[in-house]
Amino acid sequence: MKRGKKYIKITKNLDNSISYNLKDGVKKVKELSYSKFVGSLEMHVDLRLPKDKDPKSLKGAVSLPNATSTKDVKVAVFCNPDKEDEAKKAGADIVGMEKIMKDVKEGKIEFDVAIATPDVMSKIAVLGKELGPKGLMPNPKNGTVTDDVASAVSEYKKGKQTFACDPSGVIHMSVGKLNQEDEKLIENIHVAILAISEVVGKTPELMINRMHLSPTMGPSVKIAYSRE
Repeated sequence: MKRGKKYIKITKNLDNSISYNLKDGVKKVKELSYSKFVGSLEMHVDLRLPKDKDPKSLKGAVSLPNATSTKDVKVAVFCNPDKEDEAKKAGADIVGMEKIMKDVKEGKIEFDVAIATPDVMSKIAVLGKELGPKGLMPNPKNGTVTDDVASAVSEYKKGKQTFACDPSGVIHMSVGKLNQEDEKLIENIHVAILAISEVVGKTPELMINRMHLSPTMGPSVKIAYSRE
């Protein structure tokens, strides 16, 4: 892949063999960002998984303590009529069944999070082809399949985010904005790692094979993760 002039310039003296602790790593990522807008701090965790463990089965959700989402998260709720008012009052943007299903099948996916009640899961299973690859299929593991629609909608509206492992065994997450204080970003990283650790069922020390941090635009740095 051909790199742009800005990328080449900013990586000219970057030593990729160095592993940074979190404090120094966050500072370095901020220095390496070259976007004109306020970029995000991206975390990439390469997991050490057993050979019989399917990476795609690892899914979860986390509410970061220092959320900074500036965009309005659009939430869709798949439910029967008896739950529609509850979903709407909680702030859901799109509520119902048939209309949402029709739109999704036509490729009109105009939401960031999909929540469903357990009694409609069998009906929306046919949307797996459209929602699955985008990580939007409701799943009990991340709290998006629930009868407590109001709580779920509220949590995701406040910045709760889902995460999933890709086929190669890596989890990619945004853990904050680069204009946040270093301490707040580090706190977010610890909480995110703990959430991943709970899903994997291993301590961070045994779970992490490799870990990198990067800005939205700019190179990544290697992190030697420690909870201290």
